[in-house]
Amino acid sequence: MKMKIYIYLIIIGLTAAMMTACTEQPKADNMVAATACAYYEALLRGHYDQFVDGTYRPDSIPAGYREQLIANARMYIGQQQDEHHGIQRVRAVGAQADTANHVGTAYLEFTYGDSLREQVAVPMVCVRGVWYMR
Repeated sequence: MKMKIYIYLIIIGLTAAMMTACTEQPKADNMVAATACAYYEALLRGHYDQFVDGTYRPDSIPAGYREQLIANARMYIGQQQDEHHGIQRVRAVGAQADTANHVGTAYLEFTYGDSLREQVAVPMVCVRGVWYMR
C-alpha cells in the first residue's frame, strides 16, 4: 500500500516537473520584439487595419478617424514603394522591456527593395497583458 503511494507521488512529481519545464514563459524582451515585428509584417501584407489596431489608445476613436489612420498607413507603404521599391522584409534585431513599468522598445530592421537597410526603434506599452505600439 505504501509502495503504491510512493509511486503515485513520484509520478505526480515528475509530471509536474516536466510540465513546468515545457511551459516556460517567453521573456518579455522576446515578446516586445515579436509583437512589434508582427504589427509591421501585417502592414507589409496590406492589413493596414491590424497595424492601426496595434497602436495603443486608452479610449476608443471615431470610425472616421480610424479610417484616416488606415489611409495613412496605406500611403506610407505607397511612399516606401516609390522611394525604395518597397519594404521587402522586417526583422527584429533586439528589444528591451521594463516589465515593472509595462513599457519596452523593439528594434526592427527594414530591408528595402533598393537594398537599403534601416533600423528603427518602436516604443511599446503593455496593457492588460498585450503589447501595443505607442
